[in-house]
Amino acid sequence: MSVVAQIKQVAANAINQLYNVALQPQDIAVNATKPEFDGDYTVVLFSFVKQLKKSPDALGNELGSYLVENNPDLFASFNVIKGFLNLVITDAYWLGFVQQQSANKQFGTNAGTGKKVMVEYSSPNTNKPLHLGHLRNNFLGWSTAQILKANGNDIVKTCIVNDRGIHICKSMIAWQLFANGATPASTDTKGDHLVGEYYVKFNNEYKKQVDELIAAGKTKEQAEKEAPIMQATQQMLIDWEAGKPDVIELWKTMNSWVYAGFDETYRTIGSDFDKVYYESNTYLLGKDIVQQGLAKNVFYKKEDGSVWIDLTADGLDEKVVMRKDGTSVYITQDIGLAEQRYNEYRADESIYVIGDEQNYHMKVLKLICQKLQLPSADGIFHLSYGMVELPTGKMKSREGTVVDADELVSEMVNIAQLKTEELGKVKDFTPEELQQLNKTIGLGALKFFLLRVDPKKKMIFNPEESIDFHGFTGPFIQYTHARIKSILRKSEVGVTQPEVGSTLLKLEKDLAIQLEVFPSVIAEAANEHDPSKIAIYVFNLAQTFNSFYTQHSITNAEHEEKKTLRLQLAGLTAQVIKTGMGLLGIEVPERM
Repeated sequence: MSVVAQIKQVAANAINQLYNVALQPQDIAVNATKPEFDGDYTVVLFSFVKQLKKSPDALGNELGSYLVENNPDLFASFNVIKGFLNLVITDAYWLGFVQQQSANKQFGTNAGTGKKVMVEYSSPNTNKPLHLGHLRNNFLGWSTAQILKANGNDIVKTCIVNDRGIHICKSMIAWQLFANGATPASTDTKGDHLVGEYYVKFNNEYKKQVDELIAAGKTKEQAEKEAPIMQATQQMLIDWEAGKPDVIELWKTMNSWVYAGFDETYRTIGSDFDKVYYESNTYLLGKDIVQQGLAKNVFYKKEDGSVWIDLTADGLDEKVVMRKDGTSVYITQDIGLAEQRYNEYRADESIYVIGDEQNYHMKVLKLICQKLQLPSADGIFHLSYGMVELPTGKMKSREGTVVDADELVSEMVNIAQLKTEELGKVKDFTPEELQQLNKTIGLGALKFFLLRVDPKKKMIFNPEESIDFHGFTGPFIQYTHARIKSILRKSEVGVTQPEVGSTLLKLEKDLAIQLEVFPSVIAEAANEHDPSKIAIYVFNLAQTFNSFYTQHSITNAEHEEKKTLRLQLAGLTAQVIKTGMGLLGIEVPERM
């Protein structure tokens, strides 16, 4: 049980004993004491003053005296300031915590909850390679899944691949027109990159044809409809849906190139899935559910035969769920897929990691599923995140101005190499070790920078800033870990354990206090689906350790007892950094 949970428990018991008022531990508000006051944790008294008919000072003094007298192993002293009861935790408590957890390799993880959670992320299109926006999506999804797993949940990681539709046919048509049979092997090009090139070529040719038609007297709307390359693409989609063999064969071939490229990128960035769904297998799902919804009067049919739902009473609008020709729309497919996945896995919660431009769509999806009383409905959660921009502005895939994921990772590794060479501390590394170190630093910098920001916020990614060894970055934390491991390699933990009566210096205690909250941080990050909570915590922990180490020697401590304590603190700090960074998908090197 965390120290905060213990304080809440004993405070609730004390109030019951002193005033015969039954309170639950969750009714007690406990915060870290502000730095300007003496204390470690503060009990907020105002909510009980009226109920207990006590002044804040009187209540604080009576409660504080009772807690210290009856819990001498936990509380050393107390003070009351303007309705706040500040409690000082005994050094013996922190010493016991450090000794106990320094040998606990599972510290931070929580017991099983029995809850199954599905996390869907990545969701790429097979007409282009993964880009910077996909990286934030993948890192958020993978990290959220790991944090939920560490908090005791049973996790299923899924991906839906958008492998059909007009955008896929655009790349296919352009390949037929311009590729002259080019393949990834014949051009020595990664498959997803090759297909992405033809998506850009399509849009360049389409724009050219539209401009020519407008110059010939057509309106813009007419030109966009009549451009030959667009008409050919629309016919290809019709042929695909009809199962025309040569179209299906080309579609399978080009998609296979893309999947091979995706798999290579996923291996590089450390992203994986337990189950992959394909839109080509799911786009017909949901049509039966629409018929059921019509029978239940959840949906209604218009005169032209299209099927709709009226959500105006819920603050939204009317939404089509089936076209007049009987074909489904995206929301129909999503309803069907949500039901299929629930039937397969019976997940209590289904988290969709999707950009904030789909906020409205996800509200509609959940609301429709609830009105249909589907068992998957209440568990739908949209982990909405803001777009990633560069200092130069937004990216556009159809214009070929996106930041390719593979190129960005390669650039980050190159920057890491330059930075490590500047520091000049890797002369004893073999070429293989140096290559691995540069990859670890470069990819760690990228992941940390994209995960350190609250997912809901838009962000600007700056490669140079992300790899600063002295800033709010992954490399700063990685370097702290390597520094600690170097200290531990040069020292051996003494046989003398710190005595219960030993006293802690302020920075020793600060470090112990910060380490103790790690399981609570994991729980908070899991409950809020927010990996930035872990990133911020691990950074602050690294800062605290560096402040401690600057002031207090470990190997040349005042006596053996102090050396043992500080080695235990250092070892536990390294372990927590490694666990915390691991939850973000970031490796920490043993040396740098």
